[in-house]
Amino acid sequence: MKHTYQVTGLSCNGCKSHVEESLSKIPHVDDVEVSLKEGKVEIEMSEHIPLSSFQNVLADSQYDIYPEDHKVEEKKLAPLPSIGAGGVYYCPMHCEGDKTYAKPGHCPVCGMDLVPEVSSENANESEEDKSYQDLLRKFRVATAFTIPIFIIAMSEMIPGNPLFEWMPVKYWNWVQLILSIPVVFYATWMFFQRAYASIKSGMYNMFTLIGIGAGVAWLFSLFGLLFPQVFPDQFRTVSGSIHMYFESAAVILTLVLLGQLLEVRAHRKTNSAVKQLLQLAPNKAIKVEQGKELEISIDQIRVGDILRVKPGDKIPVDGEIIEGESIIDESMITGESVPVHKTMKDHVSAGTVNGKQSFLMKANKVGADTLLAQIIGMVKQASRSRAPIQKLADKISSYFVPAVVAVSVITFLVWLVFGPEPSMVYALVNGIAVLIIACPCALGLATPMSVMVGVGKGAELGVLIKEAASLEKMNQVNTLIIDKTGTVTEGKPSVEQVIAFDFDQEKLISLMASVNQQSEHPLAEATVRYANEKEIELIRIDNFESITGQGVKANVEGAEVLIGNKRLFESQGVNFTNEIYELAVKQQELGKTVSYLAFNAKAVGLIILSDQIKNTSRQAIQELKEKGIEVIMMTGDNALTARAVANDLELDEVVAECLPEDKMIRVAKLKEAGRVVAMAGDGINDAPALALADVGIAMGTGTDVAIESAAITLVKGDLHGIVKAKALSESVMRNIKQNLFFALAYNGLGVPLAAGALYPFFGILLSPMIAAVAMSFSSVSVITNALRLRTLKIS
Repeated sequence: MKHTYQVTGLSCNGCKSHVEESLSKIPHVDDVEVSLKEGKVEIEMSEHIPLSSFQNVLADSQYDIYPEDHKVEEKKLAPLPSIGAGGVYYCPMHCEGDKTYAKPGHCPVCGMDLVPEVSSENANESEEDKSYQDLLRKFRVATAFTIPIFIIAMSEMIPGNPLFEWMPVKYWNWVQLILSIPVVFYATWMFFQRAYASIKSGMYNMFTLIGIGAGVAWLFSLFGLLFPQVFPDQFRTVSGSIHMYFESAAVILTLVLLGQLLEVRAHRKTNSAVKQLLQLAPNKAIKVEQGKELEISIDQIRVGDILRVKPGDKIPVDGEIIEGESIIDESMITGESVPVHKTMKDHVSAGTVNGKQSFLMKANKVGADTLLAQIIGMVKQASRSRAPIQKLADKISSYFVPAVVAVSVITFLVWLVFGPEPSMVYALVNGIAVLIIACPCALGLATPMSVMVGVGKGAELGVLIKEAASLEKMNQVNTLIIDKTGTVTEGKPSVEQVIAFDFDQEKLISLMASVNQQSEHPLAEATVRYANEKEIELIRIDNFESITGQGVKANVEGAEVLIGNKRLFESQGVNFTNEIYELAVKQQELGKTVSYLAFNAKAVGLIILSDQIKNTSRQAIQELKEKGIEVIMMTGDNALTARAVANDLELDEVVAECLPEDKMIRVAKLKEAGRVVAMAGDGINDAPALALADVGIAMGTGTDVAIESAAITLVKGDLHGIVKAKALSESVMRNIKQNLFFALAYNGLGVPLAAGALYPFFGILLSPMIAAVAMSFSSVSVITNALRLRTLKIS
């Protein structure tokens, strides 16, 4: 049996691991899964365990456990204490999922520097640049002092060492100590701070290994310099002085600092997609007020304002053209390179570029409500989210650092007992090399870097990913359910004709449009538009009601008017003649959508509508089927119209006259059968099924409710975007697996080499300095591989 409870006090993966480990020790608990994001824990048990047992286990900790429906006030966690400008910062390894901080600092889990989220204020000069410059300054200081230390230490290998003619080696050792102080206590002191914090919290990370390794080398040298008499002869050089490792500590720390510098430099490129999106929005706009044109700031635009867009200008906000026409380049948000012709009443989006003609537009959405702002928000959110495959890396990392420390100790003991003289020196050097080369940084970066670059690439293609989990799940999808109107078809139906039966034609059109003007359905909008084009006056209505999956009804001048499908008429007890029914069937067989209209319980008219199939639908469905995906169309339209569209598109299956709950039920059944289901739709009625599907895909041209319910949004709103999403998912998952393989293979090979596995056969040892170089560049190689996704070609 499984039970779900609320858990408070959680802040990071360390908390998650502690709670899972504590609860797992209780008898009869089979499995424990903590969700940091939701603050919940799911416990699987072989027999019922009272809540008090769980509460007792956590009684002496900061965590509390409650029933799932219990109302608790979450404790607000204080941001990391640090100095710097305000903003939003997050861990590049996403150790704590989408958790952010208000100030710069370092991640309490992995110790990495927090990265500033790109915003409109820092898109051109990111705070990452400031972090880069700070690290660069420290690296220059470290290098300036490390090079002479290295020269002094290596000079012992030069025959007739000229340095020792100036003064004895013991004085040069003091020089090395003095030169190493700025390196250890200024340029790289942050590494030791993070190592101490990790040991204190029990959240071991890469800095635990670096701090122990470099710290032991430096402290050993200091102790040897101050108290040489306590060391045995095997620690002494030919000259009688103690072996010093100031140069090893300084070089290792400087190389790790170089690795951090290269990581920050590479990481800046992963945010390039968001930066490019932020730079799309112009800073100024031209407002037309009382015949005058005024230049105003973007922040001053309000809904309803009339704006002038001149040739070559970027469109400032979302709206519609009210005067003029032009060719608009929408490639930056839709991923489509072909400019689009826009005219009166057509929608235009912020950030797109006007062609060679001027026009007037009315602002409909401003600020955070614009499509561009929503795209940026979704990209940021998805970039910080964690893919399920990250659990594998987290699981490995949780055991990795303690295991490496154990291997380092074993290496030291083996060399001490079985190594050649001076065995103590060999033992110390190889033990430190193991600590340094086994840095888990590359393993931690493997997934988040690929996700971040992949999400940014998706934004360029017009595929918006809400969270990394959906990007991973999309790779496994084998069944796709699609809606018809607005998904397969243009979603811009038009009224072809209105047929009246023993009823005034103009009165019928007026009734049709008057009732439909309160409906959000695209078919209803088409009928209102048809009446407006014919300049037919609308009538006041009362008691409007929308009946999901069937139609609408209202009272007009004391009479009840029904508009909808055959199911609506049957449920309301309205009969219609064979003549009306046969005419409706004939039109439906041609792929037309037919609505019936009744006045006072009598069928008096038919509304014939058509909605063109999108040009991309046929090719997209064919490509999806070639990838092994079963495509099912489920629509609220009648069976004849749905079958006509399905035959045209060669669909695997079609289900007509569906209610929203029918789509949900079908999704649930397919999932129970082991299918991985994606659902694509654009309307409010699709929202429940979108939320239930493994991957919900919303058309960007659809309703806000559908977009909110979906995990992926296609900006352009056509099925070819699903092909892009599938290809992107496959590429990102392949890239993540490559990164994980590189990181694991590197550590799997590096640790034995550092431990001296080749020495008995070839006399080869891996010095701690070479280990530091390899460790730094392993992380950079993972980031570089992730950046290859930026050049991905998906058409």
